[in-house]
Amino acid sequence: MADYRIMTKGLAAIALGSNLASRLGDREANLREAVRRVGGLGAVKAVSSFYDTEPVGLVEQPRFLNGAMLLETDLGPQELMRELLRVEREMGRERQGAVAKGPRVIDLDLLLYGDWVLWAEELVLPHPEMQTRRFVLEPLAEIAPGWVHPVLGVTAGEMLARLGGDG
Repeated sequence: MADYRIMTKGLAAIALGSNLASRLGDREANLREAVRRVGGLGAVKAVSSFYDTEPVGLVEQPRFLNGAMLLETDLGPQELMRELLRVEREMGRERQGAVAKGPRVIDLDLLLYGDWVLWAEELVLPHPEMQTRRFVLEPLAEIAPGWVHPVLGVTAGEMLARLGGDG
């Protein structure tokens, strides 16, 4: 079922990750370049610190550098997701044929878009695994601790606290 909300500007929370160097530089250079490129899709409202983290899932790979950003944009959530995938491709990431949760130059995940709840083939909002991932919640809680998960009804800060020492 299509959602025909009238769009003005939306606030999006986007997770950033990198664990490979690229032609652009090291992991941090990749994240900074992603922020710059994504900033062209709207107005960057906040960028978290970057966190050095262990890989999750496929653990036999380099450590990640993770962060989060808030973007105010005129794009709807699905159009924004398509643009994030375009930025990934332009920066050297190909999802087709890649090892799931494997090494990557850049990873951009749309975590939240306002209070939208969406279940579509190309996008699920809020991100279905965000509440279990410290590497997502720590940077998100740094820049948007009070953002309420529209399904769980708890804030980013509360989700992080619930992880305790795990996640």
